[in-house]
Amino acid sequence: MSSIIRKSPLPRYYQLKEIMREKISSGEWKPGDLIPSERELGEQYGISRMTARQAITELVNEGLFYREQGKGTFVSRHKITQQLIRLTGFTEDIKARGQRPGSKIISAQMVPADETLAERLRVKPGLLVFCLQRLRLADDEPLAIEISTLSFMGCERLLEENLEQNSLYRLLENKYGLPLMEAEQELEAGLIGPEEAVQLKVPLNSAALFMRRTTYTERDQPLEYAKSIYCGNKYIFFTQMKREQLMP
Repeated sequence: MSSIIRKSPLPRYYQLKEIMREKISSGEWKPGDLIPSERELGEQYGISRMTARQAITELVNEGLFYREQGKGTFVSRHKITQQLIRLTGFTEDIKARGQRPGSKIISAQMVPADETLAERLRVKPGLLVFCLQRLRLADDEPLAIEISTLSFMGCERLLEENLEQNSLYRLLENKYGLPLMEAEQELEAGLIGPEEAVQLKVPLNSAALFMRRTTYTERDQPLEYAKSIYCGNKYIFFTQMKREQLMP
């Protein structure tokens, strides 16, 4: 489809969406490209600006486009797919996709465990635990904000580690002798707030994926409780399911 068919039963905004999808899939519009304005699309395809706006907004919501205040609408970069089958860290996921992982430390400190952390990590409320907040990057592009809280004997030594250059999970396994065995993870859709919007360089109220994960070492001992906010237009979570075969 390269033009709007006026007698088509398909709504005009939907037809425009499909035209723009084709421009992306064919490579005519590349990641990072500025797309035409609503006015330009309206003039080109003989439709109203409202119709063009609806098509663009839906593709923004789907993650194919993103808006920058005062600049316009751009083609999104390819989404990062994170599988939900194996226990991996952010650094491993990004490297596996041929990109350069990075981190910016927002804060690293020892904090007293509140009731929620105490329950998740199975420690007494008030016990000092290591709390690390990082902005996670791929090829220098912000993708997520991650808050990791860890409790183990000697966890205060993590304050001395270079956690911008080194994988936290690799350090835990190779230097501290703490093998990561399994995790429980929850995902929830939501909207990005004011502070996170600035850090992730996305508009306020953009789509977000909120993740909460408790990671266990051997003997079913909780080691880490992590909360992450992922840009909804840059991430896909993947899992594979099989239907249980019932006995006849």
